[in-house]
Amino acid sequence: MVYKIPKSVLVLIHTDRQVLLLERVRPAGFWQSVTGSLEPGEDWAAAAARELMEETGFCPRGMQDTGVRNCFPIVPPWSERYAPADRFNEERIFTLRLPREEPPTLCAQEHRAYAWLTPEEACKRCASWTNRNAIVTRFQLLDARVKDS
Repeated sequence: MVYKIPKSVLVLIHTDRQVLLLERVRPAGFWQSVTGSLEPGEDWAAAAARELMEETGFCPRGMQDTGVRNCFPIVPPWSERYAPADRFNEERIFTLRLPREEPPTLCAQEHRAYAWLTPEEACKRCASWTNRNAIVTRFQLLDARVKDS
């Protein structure tokens, strides 16, 4: 079995007022920004650009590395994709500002739906604390940053 590399990217796609979230096929009801693991020999920016194009069809022109780095435990249902010794994932956050809301071209194997939401709505809907923190930081929401326990 080929295991995933425990390094991933999250690309927060937004306009001045809205955030794009994607609903994963599995598990149903799991909403997130564009995410994905690095492939062998790939750097962070290349992984972010590849994942952005694969999951939305959007061009990575203007995408920025925020400098934010997260580390979190690898949990089910994703743990079986990683080598048994891999317990934590390192994630880097990127952003892409679009001038207006555009419909993404979804990868049907990965995502079933998308929604453009206010930052507050997106924070309520997204499943990942790192995703919520990226939204809070980008939009300077008054809510405190959160970390799941």
